[in-house]
Amino acid sequence: MNRSLTRRAAGVACGLMFAAAGAALAQHDHDHDHGGSMPPAEAVGAETIRFPTSCHADTDEEFRQAVALMHSFWFAAAIASFEQVLERDPECAIAHWGIALSHWGNPFVGQRNQQQLARGSESVERARVTGSPSEREALYIEAVAELFSDNRPEMQRERTLAYESAMETLAKAYPHDIEARIFYALAISQNYVPGDQTYAKQLEAGAILEPLFERYPDHPGLAHYIIHAYDHPPLAERALDAALRYASLAPDAPHALHMPSHTFTRIGLWQESIDTNKRSAAVASSAGEELHALDYMAYAYLQLGRDRRAREVLLRAEALIEEVDITAVGATQAGAFSIAAIPARYALERRAFSEAAALTVQPSELPQTQAMTHFARAVGAARGGVPQAAVDDIEQLASLRDELIARRDDYWAEQVDIKWQVARAWLRFAEGHADEGIALLIEAAEAEDRTDKSAVSPGRLAPARELLGWMLLESDRPEEALEAFRLTMDKEPNRFLGLYGAGRAAEALEDHGAARDYYARLLEVAADADTDRAELRHARRFLPDRADA
Repeated sequence: MNRSLTRRAAGVACGLMFAAAGAALAQHDHDHDHGGSMPPAEAVGAETIRFPTSCHADTDEEFRQAVALMHSFWFAAAIASFEQVLERDPECAIAHWGIALSHWGNPFVGQRNQQQLARGSESVERARVTGSPSEREALYIEAVAELFSDNRPEMQRERTLAYESAMETLAKAYPHDIEARIFYALAISQNYVPGDQTYAKQLEAGAILEPLFERYPDHPGLAHYIIHAYDHPPLAERALDAALRYASLAPDAPHALHMPSHTFTRIGLWQESIDTNKRSAAVASSAGEELHALDYMAYAYLQLGRDRRAREVLLRAEALIEEVDITAVGATQAGAFSIAAIPARYALERRAFSEAAALTVQPSELPQTQAMTHFARAVGAARGGVPQAAVDDIEQLASLRDELIARRDDYWAEQVDIKWQVARAWLRFAEGHADEGIALLIEAAEAEDRTDKSAVSPGRLAPARELLGWMLLESDRPEEALEAFRLTMDKEPNRFLGLYGAGRAAEALEDHGAARDYYARLLEVAADADTDRAELRHARRFLPDRADA
């Protein structure tokens, strides 16, 4: 089936099904505040959890609640719930397993800090000396111990692979333990290889999760982990059913309300992404959770041309900065990332290059977050007519890349290196070396094509191949520019600047039919734009019959 038709069909289905899910959630909106107590079991999907333990029988409900909270990455609440289990039964060793795994946290956010690792190690040791766990429980405990076995940052990959192997042993030893199979699939997903475009790990995880989801369609972990497994452009539509269900399966869990937007963003369903992230932000239990939802909201609003709404999101994010100590060890990675990403997106997506060049770099323990601001500043300066102002930021990008290499954080080192290459390309182009700039940007785009965005981000600040399209267009090479825009939209459909760039390239080629199609799609995507962007004015002039669009 034609990809554009598939996406339109998905959009129609999504609108209808998401509305139904929203109705199911509405009952929870008025009474979400639980006054610091645990949310009711049905609000996080605890009734679907099957996890027998050797602990005292009256801990079963709380234990299932804690596991459900983990499945929706509500880790602070999960730890509190496991601690309640231990208050009732101090000899419940498997509760310490849950606390340790909760300290590991979101498996997709990169390097753990030493504070997290120390807490997890302490929980593992407590599990090992507490009570008399069953053989099955002991396998869970020894599996999670692998995540904390050697806390040197450069050993993290080895630890996660050892954890995956231990979970495989557990799942095979107890084939009827549904939770073991689910956690094993998550361990597989965690170990996906960035740049492996066979998606071997993701498909391996999906092969475990999808049959289980057919049998247990109300299990929040299954829906959640399917979204993560398929959070890649060629796979995203496979996650649509899970995305449409997940929010209603754990309607009080902020992450559950946010996660569907990973799929919606991948297939260009911007309003659906906004709607689910509004719910997530409204019930967020921390500034970091809210900031993560706000980043996805800002990105979606900017694709719709709703710049005023995007600015409201930006102002809300700025108000939250004081609530997130982004310089502290253990600061939430998603929150710190969003603080840097939102203002950079707001400038670059609007092609407000002078604004981008003037952004303030926020302090952070995470080099990749600072790199986003330096990247936006460098590209803004180079494209805004003051290329020499980009030099310092380009040097900072190189320094941050080298710091990540020293940490052996290979994924983020490569991402920052790509940003460095892109910024250098625009500097050389702005200095009058067009051929060199294009060659550098082609190299950067090819490198970026071999990788994928992090789950912590809704999208790249500016896709390298889309930027290549603009550079080629400015170099009077519209045929190559159009191909660059098309390739970008294959991975990131319904991007505002991708559609507009493709329209401009087709127009330069005097392919008026294609130009009309791209501009019409742009005006459809941005039908509710709240500012009169120059791009929209141009599209309307080209389509006089759409002058009122």
